[in-house]
Amino acid sequence: MQNPGGGDQPRRKGDPLVLRVSHRTLWVGSAAVPLHNVTWVDAFRLNHDWGRAFSRLVQWLVLAVIVYAAINYANAGDVEQNGNSSLVLIVVAICVFVVIRELIASAKPVLVVEMNSGSRVVVTLPSMDELREIAGQIVYAIDHPEAEFTAIVRQFNNSTNNYGPVVNMTNGRGNTGFKL
Repeated sequence: MQNPGGGDQPRRKGDPLVLRVSHRTLWVGSAAVPLHNVTWVDAFRLNHDWGRAFSRLVQWLVLAVIVYAAINYANAGDVEQNGNSSLVLIVVAICVFVVIRELIASAKPVLVVEMNSGSRVVVTLPSMDELREIAGQIVYAIDHPEAEFTAIVRQFNNSTNNYGPVVNMTNGRGNTGFKL
């Protein structure tokens, strides 16, 4: 399946993705999952990524210390250094802003569909209600072979795999990953 508006390029986080159930198969983009392999479906708000926010804070603080040290080294002979205290306040304000932005951006509603192999499909939409409705439709389709539906969701990729992953393989039996 081609990327909407992007040829054969790999999918990126946030790209539109077609999720549909047809003939007892869950299609997520071009990945097909037999509905009888689905073991868990849930829509929930992903917790804030405190680790990533803290990492960003440390990165900014290290950068601030380096810049502050460079400025002090350059102005070592100057008596007047009133600008340094305001520079420190600006850097601290930027650090706080970055951490708050990181925390706000990391809390996202997601729909997770897990298979009996341990593989997971993770997608997102802005609305929790829409994700819950899609989860209900998937669960309904497991016991009702005639059920079919289509929904447009967003790719959620919390790994660095540039192939997209529509299906994240973790602890799958016999999983050898991508062969290039």
